[in-house]
Parts: sequence; structure tokens; C-alpha cells
Amino acid sequence: MERFLIDERSEILIERGLITGDLLPARSDREKVAIFTQPGAGHLAATVAGRVSAVEVHQMMLPDRDAAKTLAVALTAYEWLAEVGIGRHDTVAAIGGGATTDLAGFVAATYLRGIEVVNVPTTLLGAVDAAIGGKTGVNLGGKNLIGAFHHPRRVVIDPDVLDELPAELKQEGLAEALKAGLIGDETLFSHIESTGLKADLDLVVPRAVAVKAAVVNQDFRETGIRAILNYGHTIGHAVEIAAGLAHGHAVAVGMTAAGRIAEDLVGFGAAARQQGAIIGLGLPVRTDGVARSSVLEVLAQDKKRDASGVRMVLLRAIGVPVVLSVPGQTIDAGLASIGIG
Repeated sequence: MERFLIDERSEILIERGLITGDLLPARSDREKVAIFTQPGAGHLAATVAGRVSAVEVHQMMLPDRDAAKTLAVALTAYEWLAEVGIGRHDTVAAIGGGATTDLAGFVAATYLRGIEVVNVPTTLLGAVDAAIGGKTGVNLGGKNLIGAFHHPRRVVIDPDVLDELPAELKQEGLAEALKAGLIGDETLFSHIESTGLKADLDLVVPRAVAVKAAVVNQDFRETGIRAILNYGHTIGHAVEIAAGLAHGHAVAVGMTAAGRIAEDLVGFGAAARQQGAIIGLGLPVRTDGVARSSVLEVLAQDKKRDASGVRMVLLRAIGVPVVLSVPGQTIDAGLASIGIG
């Protein structure tokens, strides 16, 4: 079993077959478990519920993807937790993709001022990124404008579950794993570059998790180095909302734009190599037909904007990220490189 620890409080376990065991940390005072899941993961939620012993288990189905990440859904979740009697010593379990763990984590962070949450990501994107690190949130115009930092007590990742994913969900997760390689692990990047959708998840998942865990351990609340985990996400989030792209596809486009900007500002020499790896995964590098004004409107709400421009993660080289304020005219060049003029 691979085990990572964040801030001495949040453990990440990676092993094949874990989904069939009792996934909750040992606690003598737990009386109830509230499971949040999504339609595609309902059978796994039932498996987990069947393995929970000596406590009362309740389940709530959330909408898929970002339809779950709204204040209206959060309100429904709060009301449900109160109705079934979840208390401070009880546990929320999130079983699903990144939107499920984002919403459930936010609700757990704010219900009764914070209760224990256990994440069981069932998508590759969730496993290598969204379910770990303690960032939770819902959308309000822009991505994750309302949120909280709240460590999951445990994250359980079972590659057997991930093996069964359809190609499009594997693509999305590999976009985030590729990002992890670009900012902090050239071996991981090179493996995905050379294997594409046939990448070995037994290598990809722990190496991507290791990158994120190492960064979060240094900067849980994103006051400094944690910002590098946003590589590809600044323009990517704007494109995701404006164009309605899936998250992984939007991040791929965002990394392409960031590569073009980094060529201009910091001399990034591997933009073509990065683009080749993205194309090799079958992910987009352009989003033609999207209105520039729509993208700029979302960027104007970005949490990382300051007086000098939009703060973006750029690469000097693979594994050498920097965070800089990017002026408007350079943003325009990046947008033009992905078909938004």
C-alpha cells in the first residue's frame, strides 16, 4: 500500500482492492455516516455502505459534475444532514468524482463548523487532484468562488475502480496528472508523454499524488507555493465556463495557453513538447468559436487577479514553475493561441 500524509492530519491510501474493505478511520465515538455520491458511483457507494459496521448509514445522491457545485445543492445537503441527525462526531463520506468531493467537502467543512470527511474518488481526476489537498467549494459565476479549506481525514484510492473508467474520464484525469508532471515530476510527464491513454495508473496515481501532497504540505492555505497547482487552470477555468468544456479538457486548453504565454515572458522552451503530450492524450489544444468577451468576463472574477494583471502559473522549464502577474496584452496572445481572438 502507498500512503501519503498531509499536515499530519490527512492520510491518502492507494492500493488495489481497497474499495472492498472498511474505509473509515477507527473512531469509538462515531454513530452515523452520511454518504454523498453521484449517479455513476451509486453501486460503489452501496459497496462502501455495506462494509460500514456498527454505525447508522445514510445516503444522498448528488447531481453529476458541476450541477452539484451550487449553493442550492449545498443547502439541500445541509437540510438532509440535519434531518438524519448527523452530529459533530459523525462522518461524511464522499464517493464520486471531483465535483462530489468538492461539494461534500464544503458541506462537511461548514456543517456544525466542521465534521470529519472521508473521500473515495471514483474518477482519475478526483484521485490525482480534486479529492486530495483539502480545497472544497461551490461555484458562483466563477469557479469555486465560495469555499473552505478542510482536510479530508482519509482519501481512499483504488486503482481497480479507475481501470474501469471510460476513455473520456481517463483523458480528464490524465490532463491533471500531466499538469502534476509539468510542475514537479519530469518522469511522470515523460511517462504520460510516451504512453498516452495507455499510461500505467500504478505509476501515474502515486506520482501525481506525491507532487500534490508535497506542495500542500508546504502551503495548505495557498499563501505561496501551493499556487503552482493551478497551472493551466486560470485560463482553463474561464474556458470551462465560457465554452462548457469538461474540466480536464479545459485544463488542457489552459495549459496550452499558459505555454504560449510562458514562451514570451520566461522563455519556456518545451511548449511544443507539452502540446504534443496533450494531443497524444486526445485532448484539445484549441477552443475555436468561443467569444473572447465571455472568457475575459470570467477572468475578471478570478480570485488570483491583482492590480498588475492576472496572476498565472508559468513554466521556465518542465519542473520549474513560477507565478507572475500577466498583463492584458499577453493574456490576449495566449487566448489567440487557443483560437480565441
